[in-house]
Amino acid sequence: MKIGKILAILMVVYAGIVAAFEGLLGYFQPEGASTLVITTTDRDGTRHDRVLSRLEHDERLYVAANHWPRAWYRQALANPEVAVTIDGAQSAYRAVPATDAEHAALQTAFGHGLVFRILTGFPPRYFVRLDPA
Repeated sequence: MKIGKILAILMVVYAGIVAAFEGLLGYFQPEGASTLVITTTDRDGTRHDRVLSRLEHDERLYVAANHWPRAWYRQALANPEVAVTIDGAQSAYRAVPATDAEHAALQTAFGHGLVFRILTGFPPRYFVRLDPA
C-alpha cells in the first residue's frame, strides 16, 4: 500500500514537471536562427502562429511535432495550406505528412536525447514536409 502511494506521488510529480516544461516552452516559444514560424488555420478560419525548429534534410524543409501540445500539427493536416516565416520572409507552403522512409531518415538525423524525451513525457514524434506552394 505504501509503495503504491509513493509511486502515485512520483507519477503526479512527473506529470507536473512535464506540464510545466511544455507550458513554459509553449509560452515563451524561443526563436532563433534554426526556427521558423508556421501559420495554420483552424476550422473557424482563425490563424495561429507557432514557433518550430526548422529541419532541413535532403534539400527539403521539415518540421516535427515533438510535444504533447500539437494543435498546429492537427490544423496543418486538416488545412495543409500554411504560411511559413523564415528570417522575416513569409511564403506559402503545403504541409505534407512525412513518408515512412522520410520519418526514419529524419529520426536518425534529428533524434532527441533521453533528457529531452523525459522532460516532454515521451510524446510520439511526427514529421511534416513543407513543400513550396
